[in-house]
Amino acid sequence: MSKLKEFTTQAARPLPVVVLADVSGSMGVDGKIQALNLAVREMIDAFKDEDDLRAEIHVSVITFGGKANVHLPLGRAAAASWTDLGANGGTPMGAAFELARALVEDRNTVPSRAYRPTLVLVSDGQPTDEWKQQLDALLKSERGGKAFRMALAIGADADHAVLQEFLADAEARVYRADEARQIRKFFQLVTMSVSARSRSANPNVAAPAADPNGGWDL
Repeated sequence: MSKLKEFTTQAARPLPVVVLADVSGSMGVDGKIQALNLAVREMIDAFKDEDDLRAEIHVSVITFGGKANVHLPLGRAAAASWTDLGANGGTPMGAAFELARALVEDRNTVPSRAYRPTLVLVSDGQPTDEWKQQLDALLKSERGGKAFRMALAIGADADHAVLQEFLADAEARVYRADEARQIRKFFQLVTMSVSARSRSANPNVAAPAADPNGGWDL
């Protein structure tokens, strides 16, 4: 290992990115799950190219479809190996919120020196479990409450009100994807936002990146 690479590895602080991905049965139609797999794979591949002295991007994917599950444990994006998702079951979003809270608050997984996490919620339906208490716990947790949050509603059946509550900001935007291709576009936006933070002088206060295509189709 070169001295520069060794210094980078020792000095860089983790910048966690946690994706909460709906993989319920309804995601299996109209190419949605295929688009989600492609978009997340491209995001991770893009993160692998980021190499900064300040921030090292770490990524995790929590899925909720039938049950909530940590599909990709939190770790360095540069070492991540992606396995495609399938779609099945209901939409246990509340259980996914609980897994996300436990993950970002775990000091063994996310050390105290880590930058503020980015939480990304993607869903095409409505929660089929109790979610209000779990979301409240996430938003009131030390790191969950400080996290940068982004949300995508896929299709007309997605519960925009729940996604807006996840953002916890009346002015924050819930993006909408009416077509599978827009899922990929949203994740390009997430990638630009996180990459911009990783390169900024202070990744804890950087603003999200602008839309890569100069506008969003509503």
